[in-house]
Amino acid sequence: MRQRRLVNEINVVPYIDVMLVLLVIFMVTAPMIQTGSVDLPSVGKSSQPPVAPLEVIIKADGSLSLRDRAKGSAEQVVTRAELPERLKQAQAASPQQPVLIAGDRSVKYELVLNVMDELQKQQVAKIGLLVQPAAGR
Repeated sequence: MRQRRLVNEINVVPYIDVMLVLLVIFMVTAPMIQTGSVDLPSVGKSSQPPVAPLEVIIKADGSLSLRDRAKGSAEQVVTRAELPERLKQAQAASPQQPVLIAGDRSVKYELVLNVMDELQKQQVAKIGLLVQPAAGR
């Protein structure tokens, strides 16, 4: 008489069938579920959206112009003497409005530093340099 061997294999076909049925059910019902809306509380003091920066543009010939991004992209030609007063007028509504210095690549670095120094003397809080990213990076 031969001994019968026990087969220790798990039949996974019914599990795969159940998983496929569940997958179809979730795929059909997922678009029908309505998303909940969150009713946010209000506070007295909240952070304001960022303000568009002011740009001081130094052209290749050393002339200056001022551009307010919040009011459009029109440039106003200014002299070095007029620059602090124009900036104070532009920053009257929001004193923390950043000022970006955009110097032409052929302008001497000294001119850019002179403009930056003048802005710091006039107590401009946020000053930055506007650059263009290098191609290929």
